[in-house]
Amino acid sequence: MTVRRTLIGTLAVGLLAAAAALVPIGSAAEAAERTPGELPFGSATTVGLHNTYDPAAFGYLAQGLDTGTGMIELDAWPNIVTKEWKVSHSNPLGNTNNCVSANTPSQLYSGSGNKNLETCLDDVRVWLGAHPAAGPLVIKLELKPGFSGNLGMGPAQLDALIAAHLGSAALRPAELLAKPGGGSYPTLDDAARAGNWPTRAALAGRAMVYVIPGTVELDNPFDTLHTDVEYGRYLRDLAAAGRIGEARMFPTALGAAAGDPRTRYSETSIRPWFVVFDGDAAAYVNGIDTSWYDTNHYLLTMTDAHNVAPAISGTDPTADQARARTEQLARAHASIVSSDWRKLPAVQSLVLPRG
Repeated sequence: MTVRRTLIGTLAVGLLAAAAALVPIGSAAEAAERTPGELPFGSATTVGLHNTYDPAAFGYLAQGLDTGTGMIELDAWPNIVTKEWKVSHSNPLGNTNNCVSANTPSQLYSGSGNKNLETCLDDVRVWLGAHPAAGPLVIKLELKPGFSGNLGMGPAQLDALIAAHLGSAALRPAELLAKPGGGSYPTLDDAARAGNWPTRAALAGRAMVYVIPGTVELDNPFDTLHTDVEYGRYLRDLAAAGRIGEARMFPTALGAAAGDPRTRYSETSIRPWFVVFDGDAAAYVNGIDTSWYDTNHYLLTMTDAHNVAPAISGTDPTADQARARTEQLARAHASIVSSDWRKLPAVQSLVLPRG
């Protein structure tokens, strides 16, 4: 009987440990008792880098990843003639970036830049392969002019590119939907509110891509189908067709707003496919109840963190200033605190309990 009880006890401990990886944190005090790896992905605060692809920021994209950052940002333009996704801040026809053609870790720091989006994703995949304990890494993808789905550069084509170049490193929406005991949640909203995010340790060496509407798209009065709506519809329709496993990105509700920002979408059927939100940090901390995001385990990126009063440098604050700002926004329920603090790896690599 003693052996039997010991075996049962061992199995019970193992099952409880496995279940704990998916149990949402009930309070900040409980979160503080967990190691960074034990935190569910949706219950941690990390730091991110704006426009990481910019050669003025880093000579090589891998150098940005070397800071230990929790998020990088890529700006992409669909070239409807060549059917290539260009990566630059303001050049719609060419590349201006620090991505190189690397097949091995050593090649990440040599060779010429200015490559297409698939090469940037290759660089991320190779870097993650060389740092299997790193991450999870978030890739914020801004589609400057939006998709060009009617010209063969829509959500399906971009998903296929991510699948081909990030491979199994990409966290798929279907994985958030999957219940630990089998079956799946009907929508991403249901899964997030149930606290179904894996732990950070379970996502080590992997990347999550979320996509936002671009500045050119938002300023184009003739563009009536923005990236967020288009990809939200795409996810909804894939799920209805039983093909949600094909998706490789998460749509994002862009812009700080009080209440539930998804009410802006007139199509109520796409609202439950948004569990990622992105907006200005100063706007979020000035009167918006951000605890709503944390309670529901939605991801919340706060941008331009340096502009929260009192403002600090956007590029060269002291380490103490940047850390204090990160801690402030973690208490304000940010998932990712984004700025241009490129020279502070000790801050970029922070992982804090959220809330």
